[in-house]
Amino acid sequence: MLHVANVLGRLQIVFSLTYLAPILCSLIYHDGMVWNFIDSMAISAAGGALLYIATRRHMRELKPRDGFLLVTLSWILMSSIAALPLVLAHDMSFTDAFFETMSGLTTTGATVMTGLDHAPQSINLWRHLLNWIGGMGIIVFAVAILPLLGVGGSQLYKAETPGPMKDSKLTARIADTAKALYLVYLGITLVCVLALKLAGLDWFDAICHAFAAMGLGGFSTRDASIGAFDSPWIEGVLTVFMLIAAMNFATHFLAFRGRSLRVYLADFEVRGVLIACLGSSALLAGYLVWTGTYPGYWTALRHVSFNLVSIATDCGFASTDYGQWPIFVPLWMLFLSCVTASSGSTGGGIKMVRTLILIGQARRDMLRLVHPNAVIPLKVGRVCVPESVAQSVLGFIFLYFMSVVLLTFVLLLSGLDFMSAFSAVIATINNAGPGLGVVGPAGNYQGLSDFQTWVCSFAMLLGRLEVMSLLIIFSPGFWRK
Repeated sequence: MLHVANVLGRLQIVFSLTYLAPILCSLIYHDGMVWNFIDSMAISAAGGALLYIATRRHMRELKPRDGFLLVTLSWILMSSIAALPLVLAHDMSFTDAFFETMSGLTTTGATVMTGLDHAPQSINLWRHLLNWIGGMGIIVFAVAILPLLGVGGSQLYKAETPGPMKDSKLTARIADTAKALYLVYLGITLVCVLALKLAGLDWFDAICHAFAAMGLGGFSTRDASIGAFDSPWIEGVLTVFMLIAAMNFATHFLAFRGRSLRVYLADFEVRGVLIACLGSSALLAGYLVWTGTYPGYWTALRHVSFNLVSIATDCGFASTDYGQWPIFVPLWMLFLSCVTASSGSTGGGIKMVRTLILIGQARRDMLRLVHPNAVIPLKVGRVCVPESVAQSVLGFIFLYFMSVVLLTFVLLLSGLDFMSAFSAVIATINNAGPGLGVVGPAGNYQGLSDFQTWVCSFAMLLGRLEVMSLLIIFSPGFWRK
C-alpha cells in the first residue's frame, strides 16, 4: 500500500503543473482567480511532495493488482485536488465541486454549475482542461509524460485503457505507445480548435469546446451548451470531431503512420460507430417529421444528428431540449450511449467491440443448437476472438447491467423519480452527461441531494474504470496475499 502511495505522491506533483494553464488564463483575462489557482497548485504540490517523501523508502516495482489500486485512487485523488479552485473561487460545497471535477476527469459532462456564460474564463478553461486530460486518462497521461512512472507501466496502462483486448501495443514500449497516442490526440485537438475558429467561435471558446469534444467530455462555456451559438457550422464541426474521438486512437495512429485511410475501412468498430450514428440520425429525423416535431426533414436532421451523435458517443453537448421530443428518440439515444464508442476511444459505455463480440457469441450459440458438433470460431470482422476474451466480456456485461439496476434502485430509494433515476445512472455510468427528467438537457444535476450527487459520482468513476477495475478492489481475493 505504501509503494502505491509513493507513486500517487509523484503523480500528484505532476498533476499540480496543470494549474499553470488556468493561472496563465486568469492573468490574461484579469478575472481575479489567479490566487485561487496558485493556492490550489501549492496545496497539490506540497501534498504530493509530503506523500512522496514519507513513502520514499517503499519504492518498488508495481504488481498487477497495484495497477488497479493506483488507477482507482488516482482518479479519486485527482478529482479531489481539482475541486480546490471551485471550492475557493465559487464557494461551492465539496460535494458539488467533487462531482464537477469527477465529471470533468471522467469526461462525463454532467454539471451542477449555472451562470457559465459569465463565469471567470480560468474556471471554464479548468473544467475543459479536465475533460481533455481525462479523455486519454490520467495514468496514460502520466506514463506518456513521466518516465518515473515507467515502473510497472504496463500494469497501469492495462488497468487504465478501455476495452476487452488490452495486450496489443503500437510500439515496443508502453511509454512510447502512450506518447504516440497523446501526440495523435494533441494533433487532432489542434485541428479541431482551428476548425471551430473558422466556424465562428472566438479563440477561447474554440479551445474550450475542442478540449470537450476530443475528450468527449461535453462541458461548455454556456448554460445552453451548443444551443447558445445556434450555428449549423459549429454543430457540424463538433459532430465530425465527436465521431473521430469515438474511434480507437490506435486506428488514428496507424492511419497517420501509414498515410492511408484504408486502416479505417479495415476497422470493424469504425463501421459500427458510423452505421449506428448516421443510420439512426437519418431514420429518427424522419420519425420526428412524421410526429410533427419539426416541419422539415433537413431541420430535423440537423438537430437529431448533432444531439444523437453527442449522446451516442458519450460526449454530452446539446443544441436543443431533446427531452421534449417523443420519448422513443431520447431513450434510443441513451441506448446508443451504452454501445457506440470504440475501445481505445475517449468515450464510455460497453464499447462497440464488446457489443459485436456479444452479437457474434449469440449467433454462434444459435448455430450450435442446430449443429451441436460443429467447431465454430468466434469472429469479429476478420479477427478471431479468444475464448478468454469472450468470457470476460460476458462477465463485464453482467456486472455492468447489475450496477445499472442497483444504482437505479438506490436513487429511487432516495426519492428520485424513475425516469430521472434511471437516465441519471445510464448517463453517468456511460459518461454521457445529460439524462432525462430533472437531469435532462434543459437542466442539470444541481437539483440532486448530496447523497444522490455522491451516487452519481460513484457511477461516473465506475463507468470510466469499466466496472471491473473498480469493483475488483472490493473483492476479498484482491487483498489476500
